Amino acid sequence: MKLVIGNRAYSSWSMRGWLALKASGQEFEELVVPLFDKDWDAKRKGNEFAAGGGKVPVLWDGDTVIWDSLAIIESCAEAHGRERYWPEDDAARGMARSMAAEMHSSFMALRAELPMNVRRRVDDHHLSDAVKTDIERILTIWAQARARYGSGGDYLFGQWSAVDMMFAPVVTRFVTYMVPLPPFAIAYAEAVIHHPHVVEWIELAQDEPWVIEAYEPEGSK
Repeated sequence: MKLVIGNRAYSSWSMRGWLALKASGQEFEELVVPLFDKDWDAKRKGNEFAAGGGKVPVLWDGDTVIWDSLAIIESCAEAHGRERYWPEDDAARGMARSMAAEMHSSFMALRAELPMNVRRRVDDHHLSDAVKTDIERILTIWAQARARYGSGGDYLFGQWSAVDMMFAPVVTRFVTYMVPLPPFAIAYAEAVIHHPHVVEWIELAQDEPWVIEAYEPEGSK
């Protein structure tokens, strides 16, 4: 298997796809392609990107190509065991899939105004009303998952699962922008940030030489 990803510092969707591959327990090759550099337009037209329309991540598994992080998660679950990705209980699994899909399609204000950057901390970042609404919704569904199904561990549905992979980049944003969180969410965010796969991703990001100025917020350190 080969996974094509963008900069670890900035690429939230790459992070999700990479976490999915790590959860599979299988060896895979990584191809990191710097986003938006001078060669970006040419590179995204290459064979590695063609199927995904020039976006990351893209997973090549033999002759099979899968793009989009949620599709990669589902493909990994089929190939390597659903129990690695989704809760066993039907009701819990239905909620987890719904939350993952909502993350996939929603929270546009948060994405736009709090760009992912795992190498920075930002003091006193202004949160617009639209971002506050997104955060409120995220905290609501986190609380519901933890209350209903989280008793078996530190993650949303107890054990580490696909829905945690989908929300991991959101957790990094909350850390980067020092978003105030209630106690239950602080505990959950700590569990995510200290998951071995998330730790590895963030550590690898520190060594990347590339900088995208648009994703370097003012007042960061």
